[in-house]
Amino acid sequence: MATVTARSRPWYAPPKIALALREARRYPVVALSILMFLLVIPAVFAPYVAPHDPLKGSLAKRLKPPVWQDGGSSAHLLGTDKLGRDILSRLIHGARVSLTVSAIAIFVGGIVGTALGLISGYFGGRIDALLMRLVDISLSLPTILLALVLVASVGPSFSTVIIVLVVLLWARYARLVRGETLAIKERDFIARGRVAGASHTRIMVHYIFPNVVNSLVVLATLQVGYVILLESALSFLGAGLPRPLPAWGLMVADGRELIVTAWWVSMCPGLAIMLTVLSLNLLGDWLRDHYDPKLRNV
Repeated sequence: MATVTARSRPWYAPPKIALALREARRYPVVALSILMFLLVIPAVFAPYVAPHDPLKGSLAKRLKPPVWQDGGSSAHLLGTDKLGRDILSRLIHGARVSLTVSAIAIFVGGIVGTALGLISGYFGGRIDALLMRLVDISLSLPTILLALVLVASVGPSFSTVIIVLVVLLWARYARLVRGETLAIKERDFIARGRVAGASHTRIMVHYIFPNVVNSLVVLATLQVGYVILLESALSFLGAGLPRPLPAWGLMVADGRELIVTAWWVSMCPGLAIMLTVLSLNLLGDWLRDHYDPKLRNV
């Protein structure tokens, strides 16, 4: 039995972080556990899990450090912000805000993009050319500039953020569904449906759409992390959700001037954003590998 010598080993060894991420993709329970812990469970049970009211604070308790530092208290496990509000409670309620924004934006953008993608790929011709040019225009719009224009026009609000996100998301779904439709409509079962007298609407809804659902699920999973990151960035710049809503981006913005003296004000929501987006991306990668036969065989 041959022994492995130093010369037979590969000259490059992946770093431990890359190996850990590769294992997390292979076993999605890790990413799913992080996601459930940071986003889903706190969002659903926020009024019962949060120890304090996220909007009420006390100036006497402002900038209290976390419990493991000197001066920390078990009443505020992650400390308080500059208005004396409990950071843990605001993180928990912020998960509900992030999940609500993501769900509405992805649902509306997914419906619009899927419908236009089916129409574009199925009919082709001038309709396809027109819709694809609209997709190109939507993907070329500068996100921050669009948000700032809307905020300057109507003011920062929940609906403004949803409109910006839908405008940016629908094109991604339309392009994906259009590409899938172009390949599916040439298959034999579509031709048999036409011979049987099925209408264009029936073919798109009952024949083509079920064959693109898997791709839509994977894209939606990946888009949740993108939406959370984008919403946090807009809120950080003041073009997103209005104060005093406990949004993670607003929490990071509230502590940017205190990063040296009170690092926990920005660090805790920043870590929550990072871990949530990372877990969603890992889960989306695993779903893509699972639903794609080529990648699954590899």
